[in-house]
Amino acid sequence: MKQVSVERTDLELCVSQAQRHRVVITRQGKPVALLVGVKGLDREQLALGSADKFWKLITQRRKQGTISRAELERRLRDK
Repeated sequence: MKQVSVERTDLELCVSQAQRHRVVITRQGKPVALLVGVKGLDREQLALGSADKFWKLITQRRKQGTISRAELERRLRDK
């Protein structure tokens, strides 16, 4: 992560750097913004990635137990 002072940088430079790594923008030495590059992502990906409902669903799913591939195949076979 790169850190730059808002007083000593320009937007074009920050945008270019953000395509490679996150850029923390500071004012008087304190973080005030985080710039994240999104080159290569489409609008749907951006909307989904910032949707609270989506991340709540992901969090719930990650708490659920998992099964092995062999168990999945057995369950599908038995249906």
